[in-house]
This record gives sequence, structure tokens and C-alpha cells, in this order.
Amino acid sequence: MVRLYFKEPDGCFIYIGSTKNLKRRFSQHNSGEVESTKPYIPLKLKAYIAVENKTKAIELEMYLKSGSGRAFLHKRIL
Repeated sequence: MVRLYFKEPDGCFIYIGSTKNLKRRFSQHNSGEVESTKPYIPLKLKAYIAVENKTKAIELEMYLKSGSGRAFLHKRIL
């Protein structure tokens, strides 16, 4: 399973990513190992979605990063 995750640093934006090991990746974000989220520590995990395979996870991640995908995410998931 691949998990898409949604993190919110201090309410300023939603970070969307995917990983096979959510616990490890969340730890990397909050310890400052990820440059894109380092200035926003601490991050809160808002939700995650388990997807069967990496291909589907990437497709869903790309959609959720689009304008209509973000609208869907805020209206239906978060």
C-alpha cells in the first residue's frame, strides 16, 4: 500500500505527499530533513488515504495538487 498524506503547517497551506512508510516520512518532515517543509515545523497530519499501488497513488497525488483536486480535498476530505 502507498499512502497519500496531507499535512498542515500552522494553517498556512496543505502539503500533499506520498510514501510507503508514513511513520518514517512524518518523522523526516518534523525533524527538518525535508527542505520544502523545514520552515514550517511542526506539521500536523490532517488525513491520509491508502492506495493499492504506486501508479494510482501518483495519479491521485497529481490530481489533488491541481485546482479542482484541492477544492475536492477541502470539501470532501479535510
